[in-house]
Amino acid sequence: MDDSVRLTAWVHGHVQGVGFRWAARSAALERGLVGYAKNYPDGRVLVIAEGAKDRAEDLLKWLRGPNTPGTVATVVSDFGEARGQYTDFQRR
Repeated sequence: MDDSVRLTAWVHGHVQGVGFRWAARSAALERGLVGYAKNYPDGRVLVIAEGAKDRAEDLLKWLRGPNTPGTVATVVSDFGEARGQYTDFQRR
């Protein structure tokens, strides 16, 4: 995949204990992306997703949108080169 990218998104807000990682996993899989969503002790969720750039951008739009579980205050994101480490999307 020539247009493959890696999205790194730190999701801030009330996003733990509300099914956020499961929903992020579902949203990523629907878009054909691989990677993971992981809770951090400070209340953030880290989402790493790799795949086609337009699909990763669509996932980022979903992460920032009104249809996520909980309450997203902000998303700090970055796009980089895909590393090809993942074969599916996991909830960690």
